[in-house]
Amino acid sequence: MNWLADYLRDSSVKDMNVDGGDRLLIHSQILARKPMLQAVFNSFHHTFERLDRRFLTASGLRVELGAGVAPIRDSYPDVLATDIVHGPHLDRVVNAEEMDFPDRSVRAIFGQNCFHHFPHPDRFFNELLRVLPEGGGCILLEPYYGPAAAFTFKRLFSTEGYDKKFPSWETPVAGPMNGANQALSYIVFKRDRKMFEQKFPQLRIVHEEVCNNYLPYLLSGGLNFRQVWPDGALPLLSGIQGALKPFSRLLGLHHVVVLRKEI
Repeated sequence: MNWLADYLRDSSVKDMNVDGGDRLLIHSQILARKPMLQAVFNSFHHTFERLDRRFLTASGLRVELGAGVAPIRDSYPDVLATDIVHGPHLDRVVNAEEMDFPDRSVRAIFGQNCFHHFPHPDRFFNELLRVLPEGGGCILLEPYYGPAAAFTFKRLFSTEGYDKKFPSWETPVAGPMNGANQALSYIVFKRDRKMFEQKFPQLRIVHEEVCNNYLPYLLSGGLNFRQVWPDGALPLLSGIQGALKPFSRLLGLHHVVVLRKEI
């Protein structure tokens, strides 16, 4: 599997420093030539929007953390695009553990594959309690904990681990993208759910769902690997994906968790 990952790795990222300033530029160039991956990110955006409208009722800003190269703003222009590092296509730099938003000013916080990079999750949750009004919330899309996800994510990225048995929520990190535990959402919201509910009773887990676009995501190669399925055959792949929907909890690669601040 490691040999296959090395073989399929996109040549433009082989020598890339994941914490360097060129990461966003290289990833944006890769995304621009992958319509299939663009469609995957668009589906993520629509999932965030659907769940926001379904579960959150407060007024205020809508903010994406860790927006990277495919910000939700591309689909919903009112969402503020932020990241821990500067990017020319982003609105501002924001540290999720020390946000510079006024108290109770943010309706929704979105996080697309960024939560597992937060070195101190408790600080992030305390910031949510500060910036969210009652009825506001946070929607996180993260690596899933099913068998296919656990097998895949352990082997995809040498700079990130996937350890469901890691004893702590805090993961040693060496930079913005280096040293994360991709199983963090499982640890906090599944394995240690009772602990989370005791520590942050105002942040209620109101919804969780598995994303059903794992085949297009995987076969597109994401932002780091070569695409192995032709764009012209995407309708066929979508049909296969639809037929496999009953098996999403076995085969899914990402899931979404919705937290809502209660009184």
